[in-house]
Amino acid sequence: MKEIILIKNGELALKGLNRATFEDVLIKNIRKRIKPLGEFEYRKEQSTVSVVPISDDIDMDEVSKRVGRVFGIARYSRALQVSKCMDEIKANAPKYLENQLRFARTFKVEAKRSDKKFPLTSPEISAEVGGAILSAFPNLKVDVRNPEIIVTVEIREKFAFIRGNQLVGAGGLPTGTSGKATVLISGGIDSPVAAFMMAKRGLTLNAVHFASPPYTSPQSEDKVHRLLKQVAAYSGSITLFTVGFTEIQEAIRDNCPEDMFTLIMRRFMMRIASAIAEKEDSKALITGESLGQVASQTLPAIACTDAVASMPVFRPLIGNDKNEIITVSRRIETFDISIEPFEDCCTVFTPKHPKTKPTLQMLEEAEKSLDIDALVSSAVENTKVTVVRF
Repeated sequence: MKEIILIKNGELALKGLNRATFEDVLIKNIRKRIKPLGEFEYRKEQSTVSVVPISDDIDMDEVSKRVGRVFGIARYSRALQVSKCMDEIKANAPKYLENQLRFARTFKVEAKRSDKKFPLTSPEISAEVGGAILSAFPNLKVDVRNPEIIVTVEIREKFAFIRGNQLVGAGGLPTGTSGKATVLISGGIDSPVAAFMMAKRGLTLNAVHFASPPYTSPQSEDKVHRLLKQVAAYSGSITLFTVGFTEIQEAIRDNCPEDMFTLIMRRFMMRIASAIAEKEDSKALITGESLGQVASQTLPAIACTDAVASMPVFRPLIGNDKNEIITVSRRIETFDISIEPFEDCCTVFTPKHPKTKPTLQMLEEAEKSLDIDALVSSAVENTKVTVVRF
């Protein structure tokens, strides 16, 4: 007998002939995430991945926690692997699930019999295991419609598995199955959530952060590292490119109309991020913009910033309001970091009355006094690169 993790991969079941490829990437990602905890065996069978510890001293609480953050997993559960013997199943089900059953009022047993040679039918298995549980916990009642605990017994080819309620996984697609994209990351609430949401769709992430010392502090950069570490708990390691942005912002301040400062700054960010992304074979940019949230996120403003991007720009939060974004940020534990009072470069030289309905011609005219190519080239060449690991 040993405890294992049973993983249901959900959306991957729809991938048809490509499903095996997606499952292989999922297993590779799980392996990376839990390898520091010990050695494991991985099995694929019937839309289920089994994670089996090789030694008995592995922290299964931590394994379960890390597995629950791997994209591509719809549901998962800790399960007891036993021999295909009804006496052993009945003896172990009450003991293994004691912590769940002791404080419950209702339960039911579901049996899944993949091995049709097993001598008992699924209803017979359910009845016998249910009887054993009732004998051990007289406080319980059977409720087949809305039970607090669903005890599942699976009879497979080599083993039987006993598990309680399934846990909800991170969902989405395995990281790396949709290519690579680069997120423009600030220290605010929105961009880490945008990064999380696009990683959930299978993208490997790079990140670009713009720092403007002395207007921004080292604490601001550290804050971004900590935000990305929280995202990396789900996405895996993220390569961070920190761009010195002071020279560009001062040039904009000294040479451009004040009401266009933020828009011109955003256009430079898009140019620089595009250049870095191209060098890293990244195929899209990601931003945390939400339509109408601030002056630079109106429809005309977004069109003007997109005009200088050399690749698609994904905005997963475009239709979300702030409360919806905050809800996700709390769930992935970035909110408390985001609200720390260390300002990022977006707050530097903010105009009193920003332009909300710019035209492309208007911005291009305002930028004529700047040596755009030289400023972008210098910023890209002097980028600092670090790897943020989960």
